[in-house]
Amino acid sequence: MHNIHPKSILSPKNGMNLYRGCTHGCIYCDARSTCYQMDHVFEDIAVKIDAPELLEQALRRKRNKCMIGTGAMSDPYLHAEKDLKLTRRCLELIEEYGFGLAIQTKSDLILRDLDLLKRINQKTKCVVQMTLTTYDEDLCKIVEPNVCTTKRRAEVLNILRDEGIPTICWMTPILPFINDTEENIRGILNYCAEAKVYGIMQFGIGVTLRDGDRQYFYNKLDKHFPGIKEKYIEKYGNAYELPSPNQPHLLKVLAEECKKHHMVYDAGALFQYMAQFEDKQAGEQLTLF
Repeated sequence: MHNIHPKSILSPKNGMNLYRGCTHGCIYCDARSTCYQMDHVFEDIAVKIDAPELLEQALRRKRNKCMIGTGAMSDPYLHAEKDLKLTRRCLELIEEYGFGLAIQTKSDLILRDLDLLKRINQKTKCVVQMTLTTYDEDLCKIVEPNVCTTKRRAEVLNILRDEGIPTICWMTPILPFINDTEENIRGILNYCAEAKVYGIMQFGIGVTLRDGDRQYFYNKLDKHFPGIKEKYIEKYGNAYELPSPNQPHLLKVLAEECKKHHMVYDAGALFQYMAQFEDKQAGEQLTLF
């Protein structure tokens, strides 16, 4: 890893990424795409070492409290976070200044900061988003090799449920010809129903591929799933969006299960929920965007 010194940390929509690159090794990762103009090896993590100082400056300048998001492009709980504690330091600031939090991860390292998540959620709203794509544990270890498996992530969701912290499952991407099965979708949804997640974030059943991401993904298909790359090329060519052939049926299953267990599955509604700042001490609500 190497340190970088950005001039600011918050985006116009109050999102932040503390790292660039990733060590989780997920075979489908869109963040590898060349359009993001990363000038270093993906696994050579760029650490925004000044992030806590920059965040504090930004929070002090804000007139109104809002939700702060992190994890959209780079997981805030990479392996480096265990020692660097950048995420924890930023959460301490978010809690201290009374802002809300929407945080996305695949890692159980988030439980290290459970004390902060609870304190934020007592004052405002803390929404934890956990990505679940692959119910089968052996398959998960191939698709997402360097991070805890789906079963462990489901355990994290259960712990957060017991602590009263709202959660959202990102059930994306689902890989055509690999895990786009009813068994996989129902397995993930069963975990989510047990954890009483607020909602399921999905954008259809499939995956997106573009330059940089596509080459890495196809290399991993050749290694772990011989013959599947050829099926992708034959069916999708160089398309950006690759919907599963099973999408209509699986979306029906998703809708039925979400309605049955009172889980929101409209992406727009979920983004709106995560953007809405709630002041539990004042009993008032403000809108972020």
